[in-house]
Amino acid sequence: MSSRNGTPADELPEATWRKSRWSGPQGGNCVEVGQLPDGRVAVRDSRHPAGPALMFAPAEWAIFTGGTRDGRFG
Repeated sequence: MSSRNGTPADELPEATWRKSRWSGPQGGNCVEVGQLPDGRVAVRDSRHPAGPALMFAPAEWAIFTGGTRDGRFG
């Protein structure tokens, strides 16, 4: 796969996007997470779904989500 950080999210048709369960019904300032077939995780701005996506390797994503659950980011 040739996608990398900054790839427009609309160029990732294989991503299955989902919003955070913390998002309200109006959306607001949210991010969406997309699982990619190769195991990476893409993140995009829900207000700009065609904008650039950040890509995370599975291990990077696990460290980040673990840190958020543990309250390491304030």
